[in-house]
Amino acid sequence: MALSRKYGRTYHYPFSPGTTSDDRINHDYWEDLKGIKKIVHTEKLDGENTCLNKFGVFARSHAAPTVHPWANYLKQKWDLIRNDLGDLEIFGENLYAIHSIEYQRLETHFFVFGIREHDKWLSWEETRFYADLLDFPLVPEIEFPKVTERDKFEKQVLEIVNQPSWFGSVDVCTCNSCTMEGIVTRNVAEYAVENFRQNVFKYVRKGHVKTDEHWTRNWKRAPLIWERKKKDEKI
Repeated sequence: MALSRKYGRTYHYPFSPGTTSDDRINHDYWEDLKGIKKIVHTEKLDGENTCLNKFGVFARSHAAPTVHPWANYLKQKWDLIRNDLGDLEIFGENLYAIHSIEYQRLETHFFVFGIREHDKWLSWEETRFYADLLDFPLVPEIEFPKVTERDKFEKQVLEIVNQPSWFGSVDVCTCNSCTMEGIVTRNVAEYAVENFRQNVFKYVRKGHVKTDEHWTRNWKRAPLIWERKKKDEKI
C-alpha cells in the first residue's frame, strides 16, 4: 500500500505536440480555463517529479521512498524539515541528474511547483509561503498577458515555449542551445485533488525526450552556476 497518493497525471493542451502514447489530452481545456478566475504559468523543468512528506522522499511512485542516488541530497534536507511538514506534501522538480536538457544557470537543484494537504492542492500564494518557509525556490513564473480569446491564448503559449529556459537550456544530444521543455498552467486558487484535471494543464515541445530509461546507468550531476564559473576560471 502506498504511503501517500502520487502526483496526478497532468493533461496536455490539445495543441501540445509533445505527447506520447500514454499521455492524456484535455480537449475541453478552454471551458475549464474560462471557469477559473486567475491562472499562473510556470516553466516545465526537465527533472524528476519528487515529493517530500513526513514519510520520506518519493519519486514518481509513492509505494516506498526513492532509492535513487540523485535524490540523496534531498534526503539530507528532508531530515532537517521532516518534523515541520505535518500533513504538507511538497512537490517539485529534482534537477540533480541531467535528463534531456542541461541547464546552465542553476543555483540549486530542487524547485517547488505544488503543495498538497490532505485532499486539496494549496493556492499558489500558500505554496509560495511554505516554499519560502522551508527554503525552497519555486519553479520560474512566466509573464503572460490575460486574453479572452482561445486563438490568442494558444498563440501566446506557442510564443513562450519557443524561448530558452529561464536557466539557460542546452540539448544534451546536440550540445546546442534549445527551447524550454514546456509550460504548466494552474489555477492560482486552491482546488480539490479530485478536480486536478480541470485546474492544471501543460504544453510540452515536440520530441522533447531524447534520452531513454538507460540514462540512469550513466547519469551525470547537473553543475550549479558557481561551479561552472569556478571551472571556467581555471581554464
